[in-house]
Amino acid sequence: MISDVVSKIKALSQEIQPELVKIRRHLHRHPELSFQESNTTAYVVEYLQQAGILVERKYAETGVVGLINLKERADASSLAGIETPGKVVALRADIDALPIQELNEVPYKSQVKGVMHACGHDLHTAVLLGATFILQRIKNELPGVVKCIFQPGEEKNPGGASILVANGVLENPQVDIIFGLHSDPGLEVGQIGYRYGAMMAQADEFYITIKGKSGHGAAPNLAIDPIPITAEIVLALQKIPSRLTDPLEPVVVTVGKIEGGKTVNVIPDTVLLAGTVRTLCSDLAKKVHRAIEQIVKGITQAYNANYELEYKYGYPVLVNDESATDFLVNCGQAYLGKRNVREITRPSMGSEDFSYYLQKVKGSFFRLGTGKSEKGAAEYWH
Repeated sequence: MISDVVSKIKALSQEIQPELVKIRRHLHRHPELSFQESNTTAYVVEYLQQAGILVERKYAETGVVGLINLKERADASSLAGIETPGKVVALRADIDALPIQELNEVPYKSQVKGVMHACGHDLHTAVLLGATFILQRIKNELPGVVKCIFQPGEEKNPGGASILVANGVLENPQVDIIFGLHSDPGLEVGQIGYRYGAMMAQADEFYITIKGKSGHGAAPNLAIDPIPITAEIVLALQKIPSRLTDPLEPVVVTVGKIEGGKTVNVIPDTVLLAGTVRTLCSDLAKKVHRAIEQIVKGITQAYNANYELEYKYGYPVLVNDESATDFLVNCGQAYLGKRNVREITRPSMGSEDFSYYLQKVKGSFFRLGTGKSEKGAAEYWH
């Protein structure tokens, strides 16, 4: 029975591959930023409806949900309280792009200035569309319902997943288990990577304004220079991972932005610095927050300056459920073979709002191999 289904899936995969290449390249040519994915949503909806898949658009302004193996209904809003024939499995893909100018010279290069699909969300969307096409074709053999979530805004706080979850995307019908993926050029095409437990970090943001006193560069004693104060703070922040936290608990503190001054001979009155804190433990993130506050307060006081600190807690740690990951591994081995299902030995300090789904239902997030080492196509993509 399982082998028959696997054979059908493989055959259908080969059949639709040319169309999926076309879809992926269309999406790559027409990227849209987080929560602005109107055209992407319309494109996905058109494909879902052509395949006869029930569509829901009520969870966010952009993004869409496709439902497979439910009774035909004219009004998707009538799904409340519906009884399903078995378990409900959710599959999720993120659909947003990044504010990056594409430099690649390919026929499907981004046509939107300053925006591109730089880390594979166009692929994620095409992959989930392919899965919906196949599952719709074999729906009579499915023992339950599949909810396909095309999610907006993964790249931007508060994260599209948090909005969809708050608006009931895991309900009516109630999701029993959920799976998501991210492309990974470190794995070969035809491979997937899995991990039990913590897989991706919590990522927080901090914004610090150092308030000094402007003055002329010839008389720094009459000013309060926020630039060297900022420099001391940046260096001191790097002591947090090495001296203020347990060396066996991963912490990454990155200052990614500094703005201050407009001309070479004038001391500015303010400097802005901003960055991220990444941890695999929410309690540790709170400790780092307190440490940043203490460091900034102490250094600014030493030079008679003032400061403002804004700390934004971001996506929570992504923790894969053990039983869901077992299921993922078993299915992967049945379809790809044991050697192509690879365990990821260390968590990533990147973040993923898929973690919001996993706070509500069991599930597992995995890596989809996109590398071709023989062609040199295995560059890190983040």
